[in-house]
Parts: sequence; structure tokens; C-alpha cells
Amino acid sequence: MSRPQLSAVVELLKPITWFPPMWAFACGVVASGVPLGTHWPLAVVGVLLAGPLVCATSQAVNDWFDRHVDAINEPQRPIPSGRLPGRWGLGLAIAWTGLSLLTATVLGPWGFAAAALGLLLAWVYSAPPLRLKRNGWWGNAACGLSYEGLAWVTGAAVMAGGQMPTLPSLILAALYSAGAHGIMTLNDFKAVVGDRQMGIRSLPVMLGVRRAAVVASWAMAVPQIAVAALLMHWDRPGHAAAIVVLLVVQAVMMWRFVQQPVARALWYSGFGVPLFVSGMMVSAAAIGGMA
Repeated sequence: MSRPQLSAVVELLKPITWFPPMWAFACGVVASGVPLGTHWPLAVVGVLLAGPLVCATSQAVNDWFDRHVDAINEPQRPIPSGRLPGRWGLGLAIAWTGLSLLTATVLGPWGFAAAALGLLLAWVYSAPPLRLKRNGWWGNAACGLSYEGLAWVTGAAVMAGGQMPTLPSLILAALYSAGAHGIMTLNDFKAVVGDRQMGIRSLPVMLGVRRAAVVASWAMAVPQIAVAALLMHWDRPGHAAAIVVLLVVQAVMMWRFVQQPVARALWYSGFGVPLFVSGMMVSAAAIGGMA
């Protein structure tokens, strides 16, 4: 069997997708209120585990089990194009799973358990028989939990020496996980034709692109409204005001996105989502100061 080029392997692992879980882990670190001090090596390992390992594994698993759909939607991808020949895609997915679990042992029982859960979600999201991605509600919920909530909670727990994160931290992690459901939906607009042909019931397929765009927008907005309200309740008015400002700008962009969902989904991902994740760090800093 011929070996793939390094560029094809890197493309399979999709480095551009690593940022959200790495950022969420960093938010958990900040939310813990624990100074980096001697903990910085654990924080670095955790960030690398969240992105180049666990998230990269999920991308490899998804590309392998999506190779037939990608042959329709994105035939230039490494597997359908033949640049990653034979069963290299599956082999890399399995190898990266093992490497992720091995690295997770450095973070102790909590870090290992979180990594194992994240990897389990990655496989059940893409692989039969469950293949959660066949349903946009369940699949996007699994991704949101893994990419945002689980990474946040892990970062907070690792910094706290394996203890359960504070209640405010858990609440914010849950809210941003819910908001990430809308972010995950943004990725589905480019694949409507292939998803429909292959029986994948993404939200744009089930609801139509316009309704799915509205649902995705509200899914991102409502948790941020709740975050702002909670920060006010926790006596963090400056941070709450920052969340509101970020949300107002997003709302203007959401209105434009809803007018042309397919054409503007990538645009919103590039310019609207960074405002969402900026709010994550703002809220993390707010409760970190409470710890």
C-alpha cells in the first residue's frame, strides 16, 4: 500500500478545527482562578490534548466514515481524492485515539476520563451503528459538549488538582456547550446536497436552510443572554456589559446570515463565531476573579 504525503495527513487532521476545544480548555483554566505558577506544564499538555490530539482524532474518524458523503460534497478531501489511499484514514484515526489516551494519563484520573469521553463521543458521532451525525439535533449536541463544555470543565478541574470545578464554572460550561450547537450547525450548510442524498438528517436538511439558520442563531444567542444575566447576578456588571456588546454585534451579523444561509455560513463562522468565543473568555475571567 502506498504511503500518503504528509500534507494529506495534516489536511485529514484539520488543524483549523483545533482552536475551539483548545480555547475552551484555556477558558476552564482561567475560570478556575488558579494561577498558572507550577501548573503551566499541565495546562500546556491539556491544550495540546484538546486540539492536536482529541479534536484531530475526531476529524480523522469523521473523514473516514464520511468518505462516501465527501465524494459528493468535497471530492478534493484526502480520502475520496485518493491522496490518503487504502485504509490509511482508519489507521490514523485509531492511532490518534491511542496517542490521545496515552497523553491523557499525564493529566491524572479526571483528565484521562474526560479525554476518554471526548474520544467516545468522536467515534459514536461518526461511526455506525450509532452515527449520531445522522441526526442534526443529537450530533451537534455531542460536538458542542465535547468541543466546549467538556474541554472547559477539564481545564478547570486539572488546574484545581482534580477537584470538581465551581458551580459557576459548570453552569457557564453548560451554557456555552448549548451555544456551540448553533456553531456546529453552521458547518452543515455547505453539505446539504450530499447529506440529503446519503440520508444524513442535518438541521438544514430537516428544517430547510432558512429555518435551520434561524434555529442556529437563537441557539447561539440565548445562552449568551443567560450568561450576561448570570454575570449581573454574580456582581460582574462590566463583564456582563461586554457580553451584551459582543452579542449585539453578533445579532446584526446573524440577521445578514439568515437572509442567505448557504452563501454566508462560512462568513459567519469566520467573523461571528470569534465574538462568541471571545465572550467565553470574558465570562471565564469574570468567575476566575471570584475564585
